Amino acid sequence: MINSMTGFGSADGDAGTAHVSVEVRSVNHRYFNPSLKLPTELNRWEGEVRDAMRRAVSRGHVTLSARIDRRASDGGQIDEAQFAAYVDQLRRLQDRHLLGTTLEVGAILRLPNVIVSSAEEATGSASELVAIVERALAMLNDMRAAEGARLAAYLRERLSLIEAAVERIASRAPARLVEQRDRLRAAVQELANGVALDEQRLAQEIAVLADRLDVSEEISRFHSHFAAFRATLDRPPAEGVGKRLGFLLQELLREANTTGSKANDAAMLGDVIVIKEELERIREQVENLE
Repeated sequence: MINSMTGFGSADGDAGTAHVSVEVRSVNHRYFNPSLKLPTELNRWEGEVRDAMRRAVSRGHVTLSARIDRRASDGGQIDEAQFAAYVDQLRRLQDRHLLGTTLEVGAILRLPNVIVSSAEEATGSASELVAIVERALAMLNDMRAAEGARLAAYLRERLSLIEAAVERIASRAPARLVEQRDRLRAAVQELANGVALDEQRLAQEIAVLADRLDVSEEISRFHSHFAAFRATLDRPPAEGVGKRLGFLLQELLREANTTGSKANDAAMLGDVIVIKEELERIREQVENLE
């Protein structure tokens, strides 16, 4: 299966007496690069969450965030020391800035770390959290697979356009060679100004010209790379296709550059430009593949 490195997944569920919501996003990256944003109560299970991410995703920058929605039955308690510290600070602010003397208890209770609960009881176990994370990752991978299928279809379309351009170059090459030969012969005869030509020497120069303009090897390598590219799309390796397709793109671009340097023909150069444009479009999308 071909996977994009871009996707989103979410899941929620119970962990102990808390309700945990998990969101996970991924974008392209050269390697597997996880980033976790866990509330304090879940930090002790960061290793288990990271392992679950690594099992689900092999490549990409993956950001996972979680939040806890506590229930009234959590048995939360007021941290009186924290409560008193907030009251003290608020009283000083009232005196300093000549504010009213009334303090809303409800407002103070909503301040961070005033109401606390037992982390062990509220957030359950590592296995409960990992189960929620795995559901979010499964949704992420479903989206990555769907996007990967669309990208694979797009790449096949662009590759077909490149193949068509290469075929036009291959069809044009023999006639271009004859034209260049005739042009060389005519130029030499004009320069000779009626002097008899050394046909053997002229034949040697034509042979050198033909060798310099010959693109048959490039055409053959183009077809070899096309076959490897399609085989990778049809039978993607377990470790993903992105790096292999990136390598094949470099090889295809090398053949395009060599063909362009040998072309010496407007029609062939036009097709070389088409090839390079399509290779750039493919490269932009291959960077998003796992």
